[in-house]
Amino acid sequence: MTTRLTPLQLMTKLISFPTVSRDTNLPLVDWVEEYLSGHGITCHRYYHPDQPKAALFAHVGPEVEGAVVLSGHTDVVPVDGQPWDTDPFVVTEVGGKYFGRGTCDMKGFDGLAIWALVEAHYAGKAMQIALSFDEEIGCLGAPPMIEAMQGVVPKGGPVIVGEPSMMKAVTGHKGGQGFDTHVVGFEVHSSLLPTGVSAILEGAKIIDFANHRNAENMAAIPSPLAAMFDPPFTTWHVGQVSGGTAHNITAKDCRFSMDFRAVPGDDVVALKEAYMAHVAGIEAGMQAIHPDTRVEIETRFDVPPLKPEADGVAEALVRGITGDNAGHVVSYGTEAGQFQAAGYSAVVCGPGDIAQAHQPNEFITVAQFEAGHTFMRDLVARL
Repeated sequence: MTTRLTPLQLMTKLISFPTVSRDTNLPLVDWVEEYLSGHGITCHRYYHPDQPKAALFAHVGPEVEGAVVLSGHTDVVPVDGQPWDTDPFVVTEVGGKYFGRGTCDMKGFDGLAIWALVEAHYAGKAMQIALSFDEEIGCLGAPPMIEAMQGVVPKGGPVIVGEPSMMKAVTGHKGGQGFDTHVVGFEVHSSLLPTGVSAILEGAKIIDFANHRNAENMAAIPSPLAAMFDPPFTTWHVGQVSGGTAHNITAKDCRFSMDFRAVPGDDVVALKEAYMAHVAGIEAGMQAIHPDTRVEIETRFDVPPLKPEADGVAEALVRGITGDNAGHVVSYGTEAGQFQAAGYSAVVCGPGDIAQAHQPNEFITVAQFEAGHTFMRDLVARL
């Protein structure tokens, strides 16, 4: 029989795999499956159709519906260019903190979840684990994984998504969509500007949409649900822009991603349509000058919001264990909204502070990790 590893040993092993989203996560998935199989737990995979990546999920205990699902992601953000004081892929304890890429976001929780699954297995209690890929580039891996779980394992009940929340029950978060936008202009010498179409200048008009919408939203009175968030309104953002050939040529290309983070209750379809309508207006003006110009748009990510549930089973479960009865919402997105959209009751609760996520010298405090361990022990006892 395989030795039962501690949560710290499990986190340490998981972090040793440099599963940056641009790279494969298969060595990590192979190891987790080998470890769980050694304890007699059957694992299942969903493979990325084009890349060497896989999600892993498993069910233990009686083959009944309604099992608690522990949800985490296996990918991490890059460490390139970050000034780390320790090896980011080796867990290092200093001053009451565990340092390493993913300690907080979110291999600390993954290790705790694997530990809890094994404990539930030996206790003969129903529990599931779901470990996705590509969460860090837009929560892309969870929807096909959730679909793959249907009919392969019994339909789960409450889902606990272990993003860092300081072990608080987060019952709502913003959703978001991102649109890769490519403006195609017509090149002429800049001295002949009116006869050409500058993709950069036209792209700037499109980007200005974000300024206007943000100003409108900031000035509006938020709904009671939106007022729970900081900021209490839907935000639009462009983080990177590229394009142009030379300073004296009207730009042929301009590329950027227009993203929004929507408070629950806002109509995300209407938000997307508003952006598309604005783009169509700009494009029409471009094509009036030259017919070969255009604006190409591709949806980069689509993450639904997590909406507070009336009498939510997942929320009640977490509050019963933690004793936390306060209301908590966050402005970042998680896979909880995707589980909720698929018919699950979902809540976010995990150890660590989101402020440490993606940072150089990322860490989780020993106290928070131990709080997560206590939570998992109590959860298994309650099943």
